Amino acid sequence: MEKATFSLSRVSGAPVTDQELLDDLRRVAIAIESKTVQQKKYAVEGKFDYSTVIRRFGSWNEALKRAGLELSNELNLSDERLFENILVLWQHLGRQPRRSELASSPSSVSQGPYNRRFGSWTAALEAFVHYANESEIEASPALLTVAKRQTGRDPSLRLRWHVLQRDRFTCCACGASPALVSGVELHVDHKIPWSKGGDTVLSNLQTLCATCNLGKSNVLMD
Repeated sequence: MEKATFSLSRVSGAPVTDQELLDDLRRVAIAIESKTVQQKKYAVEGKFDYSTVIRRFGSWNEALKRAGLELSNELNLSDERLFENILVLWQHLGRQPRRSELASSPSSVSQGPYNRRFGSWTAALEAFVHYANESEIEASPALLTVAKRQTGRDPSLRLRWHVLQRDRFTCCACGASPALVSGVELHVDHKIPWSKGGDTVLSNLQTLCATCNLGKSNVLMD
C-alpha cells in the first residue's frame, strides 16, 4: 500500500508573493508547452489576475524575464488591457502620462496600439478617463463577511482609479507622491485588511506608498 502524501493549500486571501506569481507563470508555460505566456492565455490558465502580475513587476515582459521565459508580443489588445497600461503608468508617475513615456518602464504597451485603436494618444487618454470614471456599484460593507465575499481581493481598474483620484495620487499616511519625488511607489491598500474581513469597496481602500504600506503590514488602521 502506497504511503499517503499531503500538501498544503494556499489560504484564501493570503497575500501572493513574487515567487508564487513567477512559479505560476512557469507552470502555465509548461502546461501550454510554450516558451512564453501571453496575457490572454494567462487570463484563462493562471491562478492570479494578470493585472496583479503587471503591478508587481512593472510590466508583463518584465515578469516574463524574471520567470526566465521569452518575451511576448501581443496583438489585438483589448480596450481594458490598453486602459490598464495607462493606469499603471498614471499610478507610477502620479500624474497624467505623456505619449513618450509609453516607451519606458513600467509601460508594457507602445504607442502603436493606442494610435491604431483610438487614432491618437490624446484620444486614448480621453477614452480611458471616460471608461474609468464610470461608476461601479459597491456591495454594502454591513452585508459582507469573511465567509461569503461579495467582491474579490484585488480592486478593479475603475475602483483603483477612483481611489487614486480621490487621494490625489498621494500617500494618505505620509503625503508622498511620485509626481513630487521620483521613486515613490503607490499602492491601493485595504484599510481593514482583507484577511481580517475588510472588503474591496471604495470606503475601505486608500492610497499608500510602498514604505507606509510595508510598515502597516496586516495591522488594523484607525
